[in-house]
Amino acid sequence: MDKAAFHKLSYGLYVVSSRKNDKFNGQIANTSFQVTSEPPTIAISINKQNLTHEYIEASRKFAVSIISKSTPMQFIGKFGFKCGRDINKFENVNFKLGEVGVPIVLDNAIAFIEAEVINQMDCGSHTIFVGQVKDCGVLNDAEEPMTYAYYHEVKRGKTPKTSPTYQEAPEKDKRKARYICSVCGYTYDPGTGVPDSGINAGTRFEDLPSEWSCPICSADKAKFEKEQ
Repeated sequence: MDKAAFHKLSYGLYVVSSRKNDKFNGQIANTSFQVTSEPPTIAISINKQNLTHEYIEASRKFAVSIISKSTPMQFIGKFGFKCGRDINKFENVNFKLGEVGVPIVLDNAIAFIEAEVINQMDCGSHTIFVGQVKDCGVLNDAEEPMTYAYYHEVKRGKTPKTSPTYQEAPEKDKRKARYICSVCGYTYDPGTGVPDSGINAGTRFEDLPSEWSCPICSADKAKFEKEQ
């Protein structure tokens, strides 16, 4: 079985958010899709270990904020590699409460969809929640949505282990002389640099400023280890 075939499936990148009583949480997700048009329904796949899963099960409501191509990696890192049990992910983030009362992310979002859960399916490590859409709208018509391929190939982003599309890197990739963040798994590749942070392609890891930190989880430079 060649699991590389899964990489040919098309995905987006979204912030899925929900609430439990007066607490809010959200996470990056790449599996969200429209199921029917009449009535309008949408499905999401959420790892059972994630706090957002707990909140969706409690409230039976969720929102999907579709983020733009220009979304900074620090924003993706906050919602994708930080845990809501440790931090308030919505601190210093612009959002609004929608029709169903869950937070809709406004920063870096081009559209949103909010729904009430009408069904769910146990898929082992994940649950697929199917929601009836209660409201949706376009926030920014000038920007293009972030695709999962763009996130990986241009942004050089990584996939958390709790993602439904996570796969171990092939051995041939592991042999490349790059630098890995021991906290979130982000890989610094001198060949591409970090354009979002002003680090040009060709910049050696050793030449990065001492105050440089991981563009995903903000871990300091000392947390990186060279690939063998």
